Amino acid sequence: MTNDALQIDHHKLDDTRTVRRYFQKFSTITTHLTRVAATMEVERRLSKADVAILGRYLAGLTFTFRALSNKYLFSGRIERAGQLTFDRHESGFPVFQELLTMASDAQQAERHLRNMPSVEALKDDMIRQIVGDLSIPEKLQYALSQRMYYEELMKGELFWARNDPEALWQGNKSDRRREFLVHWAVYDSQQNLPTIYLMEVEDTGRVALPKDQRRWPEVQSHLMAQSFAGLKLVTIAQGFDQDFSDLHPKRLRRFHLGPMYSHAFTRQSGPIRQILEQARAPEGQDWALVWTSEELLSKDVRREKSGFFGSVEREVFALDPFAAEGSDSGATKTERSIILPQRPYQALEEQRPPGFADVRKFVVSPQGRVLSYR
Repeated sequence: MTNDALQIDHHKLDDTRTVRRYFQKFSTITTHLTRVAATMEVERRLSKADVAILGRYLAGLTFTFRALSNKYLFSGRIERAGQLTFDRHESGFPVFQELLTMASDAQQAERHLRNMPSVEALKDDMIRQIVGDLSIPEKLQYALSQRMYYEELMKGELFWARNDPEALWQGNKSDRRREFLVHWAVYDSQQNLPTIYLMEVEDTGRVALPKDQRRWPEVQSHLMAQSFAGLKLVTIAQGFDQDFSDLHPKRLRRFHLGPMYSHAFTRQSGPIRQILEQARAPEGQDWALVWTSEELLSKDVRREKSGFFGSVEREVFALDPFAAEGSDSGATKTERSIILPQRPYQALEEQRPPGFADVRKFVVSPQGRVLSYR
């Protein structure tokens, strides 16, 4: 991407009120995403384990936005406060560099907090300035916001640029065939979107995968190196299958959270622009978020010669020949959903633009209930 393109796509928020509205919008959206995941569990499209994993990453995303909102709380009022950069065209989310900087700040959070006045001391100084000088203590308020930022980073459990794989034991099919659910997540650097991966693996190694000091670090490194939205699921799964002869990927899923569209913040194009324009939704309900899930399944196993006398299992993956992009989609199934409040949903139903008929709609009521529609 050229520098000119980046200038068009990336936008800085330089006003305190705008920054607060932006993060309040995401606070609302991430809360609704948890309810959407619960609705999918009721519909048997996600398992209880799936929802627990997704819920953890969604909570981490909430903590990440909370930390960034503290960091940029005084943008436009304090010169050194900095400005949040977000991708207003492709994603609506903060740019990848914001999360990299946040990870770097987390490494030094303890040192920063050690050298900062306590929350109580800052509040006492504020009261003295308000009462004694009859002035707004903006610099002290900024110092408090930065302390809150570093405290949030110290708590951990945020959604980072890289969220390394973890393996959850699911049971044993036999003495030498264990089942694991491996999950990991990244903040995709090209799309500026959170992306979550779940892979069901059968392990025929001598030592259980998470306890294997040789294989587990290699598996983690391999999966993180392949975690790009531009790679097809079948490419990721086949590469894993080839590199680890005693690990058998039976099911691989990828969840893309976003883009987020908002008439107030993003420069959307196509039908979604007209939908949000027509909806004329009040503040806080002017948004729509896309949720895309891809799934790849193993349909068979073949034996492949290994060495002079041995053989190994290789997975045969099922590709969907009827998908919109044909078998080139690299997945068995792709499902797109859109989450939006009632007013934008009503506008969507009135316009009925092409391409939305097969998109599942999750509609959020003013009371926070989530209803699922086709």
